[in-house]
Amino acid sequence: MSAISHFFHRLEVGLFARPKLVLAAILMATLFFAAQLPGVKMYSDFADLLPQEHPYIELHNDIKDNFGGANVIVVGVEVAEGTIFNNETLKLIHEVTQAVDNLPGVNHNLVASFTHRTTRKVWLTEMGNIVSDPYYKPQDPDLSAAALEELSKAVVANPQVYGPLISPDMKTALVKAQLNEGALDYENTFAQLQQLRMDYAREGVEIYATGQPVLVGWAYHYKDQIFQILAFTALIMVALLIFHFRSWYGVLVPLAGVLVSTIWGIGIISLFGYNLDPLGLVIPFLISARAMSHGIQLVERYYTELEGVGDSHVAARHTFENLFRPGTLGVVSDAVGLLLIAIGSIPLNTKLAHYASLWALSIIVTVLLAVPLLLSILPRPSKTQLKQNALRHVANYASGIVIARPRRILLVAAALTVAGGFVASHVTIGESEPGSPILYQDHDYNVSSKAINDSFPGSEELYIVAEHRDEGGIKRPEVLAALEDLERHMLLDPEVGGAKGIPDLIKQVNRLLHNNDPRWQQIPKDEFYVGGLMFAYMASSPIPGALKEFVDPAEQVANLVFYYKDHQGETIRRAIHTAKQWIDANQGKVDGLKIRLAGGTIGVTAAMNEAAFDTNKVVLPLVFLLIFAFVMVFYSSLQAGLMMFVAMFFATTLTYAYMGLAEVGININTVPIIAVGVGVGIDYSIYMMDRIREEMARLDDLSAAVGAALRSTGLAVSFTAITLIAGIVMWIFLSDLRFQADAALLLSVMVVLNGLAALWLVPAWVLTFKPTFITQLSVDADGIIHQQRTQAQSGGG
Repeated sequence: MSAISHFFHRLEVGLFARPKLVLAAILMATLFFAAQLPGVKMYSDFADLLPQEHPYIELHNDIKDNFGGANVIVVGVEVAEGTIFNNETLKLIHEVTQAVDNLPGVNHNLVASFTHRTTRKVWLTEMGNIVSDPYYKPQDPDLSAAALEELSKAVVANPQVYGPLISPDMKTALVKAQLNEGALDYENTFAQLQQLRMDYAREGVEIYATGQPVLVGWAYHYKDQIFQILAFTALIMVALLIFHFRSWYGVLVPLAGVLVSTIWGIGIISLFGYNLDPLGLVIPFLISARAMSHGIQLVERYYTELEGVGDSHVAARHTFENLFRPGTLGVVSDAVGLLLIAIGSIPLNTKLAHYASLWALSIIVTVLLAVPLLLSILPRPSKTQLKQNALRHVANYASGIVIARPRRILLVAAALTVAGGFVASHVTIGESEPGSPILYQDHDYNVSSKAINDSFPGSEELYIVAEHRDEGGIKRPEVLAALEDLERHMLLDPEVGGAKGIPDLIKQVNRLLHNNDPRWQQIPKDEFYVGGLMFAYMASSPIPGALKEFVDPAEQVANLVFYYKDHQGETIRRAIHTAKQWIDANQGKVDGLKIRLAGGTIGVTAAMNEAAFDTNKVVLPLVFLLIFAFVMVFYSSLQAGLMMFVAMFFATTLTYAYMGLAEVGININTVPIIAVGVGVGIDYSIYMMDRIREEMARLDDLSAAVGAALRSTGLAVSFTAITLIAGIVMWIFLSDLRFQADAALLLSVMVVLNGLAALWLVPAWVLTFKPTFITQLSVDADGIIHQQRTQAQSGGG
C-alpha cells in the first residue's frame, strides 16, 4: 500500500497546486459531453433482449421469417353471453383481424385468425377432389341459425382451429400477428392497437391484447412518467441536503457534482451511439444517486476538517487526502459490478455495462476530484459547525452497542446468513408468476394474458424444428413417424394444451382422401404418396404458401408447435426438459434427421432465462473475486480482502433471501441489478474500514477508533444510504412499470443490507479479530499510514 499511498500523495500535491486549472479542464470536458446530449435517443429494440449466441436464439433467427418468432401480437375477442357463432360477432372478429393485419410492421403472411384468408376448411368433393374454403366469407349474406350451427361443428372438427384459435367454450377467438423484427416502431404500433381496441369495443364484448410488442408498447406508454419521477427525485434530494447540512455549500456543491456527472454519463451514451432503454433507467438514476452520496461524504468530511483546522484550503486538501483513496476504490468496485454484466450474451446488458461502468468511473473526476478542488477555492463558509439531527444521535447510540457486543453481532449475522441461504435456495429462475413481471398483476396487459390463458389450452408457443440433410427429406415416412412420436411424447405433459405439425396435416389429408374414414388417419408408408398428399393440400388452397407454416419450400425443415398456458420459469424448464428427454433417446435413430431447440415465445424466453442463470453464476463470483483482490492489493492485506468478502457475502445472501420471499425471479432484468447492488453496496464497508484505520492511527486505541469512526463515517454512511434510496424510491411509488418499481425496491434492500454490514458487521469484525493492518500502524512524514512490519509478521497480515 506504501507505493499506492505515495502516488495519491503526489497526485494531491500536484492537483491542489493548480486547482483552478484542473477545474477549468473539467469544465471544458463537461461542455464537450453536454454537446453530445441531443444525440441520445430513448427506445427499445427486441433483438437487444435476446442472447444472440444462445443456440435457441440462433434457431429463432433462422426460422423467424418462415415460421415466425416471439415478436407476436395476440388479440382476444371474448363475448360475455353465448358463443362467438352469431353474425354480429363473426363480423366483429373479421374486422378486428383485418385491423390487426393492417398494423405497422405486421408480417401479412404470418397472421392467424379463424376469419383470416389463410385459415380454411378442407373437404373431399364427390369427384374426389380436395377443396378448401375460408371459414368466414365477409361478402356473403348473414348466415342462418342452421348455417351457424354447421360452422361451429366444422370448427370443432379441425384441431388446428378449435383450441389454438377458438376457445373450447367457443366464447373467445384469437387473432395472432407476427411482426417483422428490425426497425419496428413499437410506439406507433401500440398506439394503433390501442385505438383498434377502442374502435371495436362493444357492450358484452371484451378485446384483449398481449404479446411482446404490446409489453414494449406499454413501456413506451409510461415513459412520460420518467420526467415526473426525475422532478420528484430532485426535490427529495434537495430536501434531504437541506435537512442534513442546512447550508448553501452542503446543498449546492453535491448537486453540482451530480449535474456534472450526469452530463458526462449521458454524453458517454451518445458517443457510443447507444440508446436509453425505458426498462433500464433505474441504473442511470442509481449512478446519479451514487454520485450524490460521494459528494455528501466529501462535504460532510470538509466541515469536520474545517472545524479542526479553520482554513478552507487546508480542510479541502485533508478531505481529498482522506477520502479520495477509499472513494476511488469504491467507485472502481461500482464499475467492476457494472462492467461484468457484459459477460452475458444479451446485447441490452452489454450496452448497459459499457456506458454505465464508464459513467461510474467518471465520478472519480466529476465528484471525488472536482468537489474538494471546488471547496478549496470557495470562500470559507460562515458557519463551520453542522447542526445536530436525529441521525447523529443514532450514530452515537449504534457505536455504543457495537463496542459492547461485537461477538454477539457476528453470531447474529452468521445465523441470518445461514437462514438467508436456505430461503435463497428457493429463488425461481425466470418468471415466478403468470403474465409479465414488468407490469403489475392487475394491469391491463396481465389481465389480458390471464383471460386468454384461462380460455385456451395454451397461447404460449414452443417451436421444435426438425431439419433433414436431404432436400425433400421431411416427406420420408420414417422422418414423419419420428416427428409423430416426438409430438406424442411432448403431449404427455399435462401442461401442453395442443400441438400442430406436418404429421398431423398428412394424417388429416390422408383421412379426407379416404372418405373421411378415421382408420386412414395415419402416415403412409411411401414417400411419394406423402408428397402427393402435400401437393393435394397445396392445390386445394388458392392462397400461396399453404404449407409455409408447416415446412419450408425445400421440404427440408419442419416446424412443430406446442401450446402452453404460460411462460413461467417452471413451465419452461419442464417443456425444455421433456423435449431434451426425447432428443437424447432418439437422436441419430433416423438417418439425416436433426432436432433443434427451441423457438416461439417459450423457446426465446427459455434462452433468456438460461442466459440470465449462466450470467448470474459467473458475474457474482467474479464481482466478489475482483473486489476482494482490489481491496487486498490496495491495503496489502489478505485480512482486508477477507473482511470485505464477508460483508458482501452477508448482504448478497440476504438479498437472495428477500428475492425468494418476495417471489422475484432471476432473469435478464434482475441479474444486472444484483451485480450493481453488490458493487455499490461495498463502498460503505470500504469507507468504514478505512476510517477505522485512520482513527486507529490517530488514537492508538481500537475501541476508541471504532467509536470515532461510527460517529463520523457511520453517520455519513447512514445518510448516504438514505440519499441513495431517495434517488430511486420514487420509482417504487410513481412508476406503473412494476419491473422498475421492483428493481428500485431490490436495490433499496441491497443498500440497506450493505449499510447494516458497514455499520455493524465490519466494526464488530475488527473488534473481534483485531486485524494487524488496522491495529499495527505507523504514520510517515507525509502523513501516510503504513502497517508496521515485524519479523514475526508475514506479508499478508
